[in-house]
Amino acid sequence: MVELGIGTGRPPVKVHASDCHMLGSCRCAVGRDEARRLLAGGLDACGHCQPDVQLDVIG
Repeated sequence: MVELGIGTGRPPVKVHASDCHMLGSCRCAVGRDEARRLLAGGLDACGHCQPDVQLDVIG
């Protein structure tokens, strides 16, 4: 899941696991490949559910 920001276009702000309790109400479901691409591109991963570790995208 991708947490979306506020404002025009609602830019993505953070990647979460789908069952994360820290996920806000503004969200968008994405596939594993898209989540990996976003993380590799520099989007922040949630520190609680650690989707970067789950998807093997570390660094």
